[in-house]
Amino acid sequence: MIMSHPQNMYIHLKGLKFYAYHGVFDQEHRVGAEYSVDLRLKTDFSQAAETDELEGTVNYGEVCLFLESFLKEHTYKLLEKAVTETMQAVLVQFPAVNGLELELSKPQAPIPLSFETVSVTRSLFWHKVYLGIGSNLGDKK
Repeated sequence: MIMSHPQNMYIHLKGLKFYAYHGVFDQEHRVGAEYSVDLRLKTDFSQAAETDELEGTVNYGEVCLFLESFLKEHTYKLLEKAVTETMQAVLVQFPAVNGLELELSKPQAPIPLSFETVSVTRSLFWHKVYLGIGSNLGDKK
């Protein structure tokens, strides 16, 4: 039997497009612009790989709808802030997501030169933390 370690499991989403109102300038908040998201979700989908059932993985359709809704409902001046806040919201909303990498692109950024796109990318992961309460020295009572 071939086994894959859960640490090596990702769901990729490329080129999710939506319209929103982020930016430093007033015009960006009034007129808006097209944005694009590339996303890499770290999740253990080994159960889904065995059962072929959606309950054993992350519903990436729901993640897409959440991303679009979140980035339309919240307005940020900087892509850096938008990426950070969005990633934190995804981790809270989708407990099966152990971490993610998100790239937010703004192909219509107000740059007075010819360019394809400008983007910000960040990775964010949950980490297990163990807390020991008590003492192993002296009188333990």
